[in-house]
Amino acid sequence: MSEHTIELFVLKCAVIETGLRASVAEFDTSSPGALSQADDEQLEPFIKQFDIANRKNAAHMSRYYEIFYLLENDIRRLIVETMEAAHGTTWWDSCVPPGVLEEVRKNREREAQAAVSVRSEDDIDYTTFGQLGDIIRANWSDFAGMLSNQSAVSRVMYALNMLRGTIAHCGVLAEDEVDRLKLAIRDWFRVLEGPKS
Repeated sequence: MSEHTIELFVLKCAVIETGLRASVAEFDTSSPGALSQADDEQLEPFIKQFDIANRKNAAHMSRYYEIFYLLENDIRRLIVETMEAAHGTTWWDSCVPPGVLEEVRKNREREAQAAVSVRSEDDIDYTTFGQLGDIIRANWSDFAGMLSNQSAVSRVMYALNMLRGTIAHCGVLAEDEVDRLKLAIRDWFRVLEGPKS
């Protein structure tokens, strides 16, 4: 074995090790909310009792849940930052459509009566995905300079909301719907490119 071959092998190992360290750091179970090794081991005997097809579907769908989680919370962040910049920190009471305000109030009340941990201190975290679109449409003048156009936003949000139902309610996306989700995500980022001159 030549010295050059050995050097290449060592370099490849270093690259692989760096990649593995990055992967481990990305899925660090010491982060808040993550299952510890002990918790995971305690749940494993119960998880193994579930139907194998359901376990495979859960693993398959977990990536789409993650994507939608990121997307939906990013849209919430966009709304909050945009509305606070335009109207200050009291924007919620003066700029949100009355129907959304009422539904959020009911959602918070139901949660309080159930005596579960508070999901969030922010009202926007109690909205549905569809209601996020309602907030954007009701305040279009605040979003018009950053999103391409109102009809495109409505179309993309509608398509995403239809796909969200399957993901959020433990369904399995058909391959066609996976393709639709990928296209809708791309469409959303095109909408974020703003108006075309």
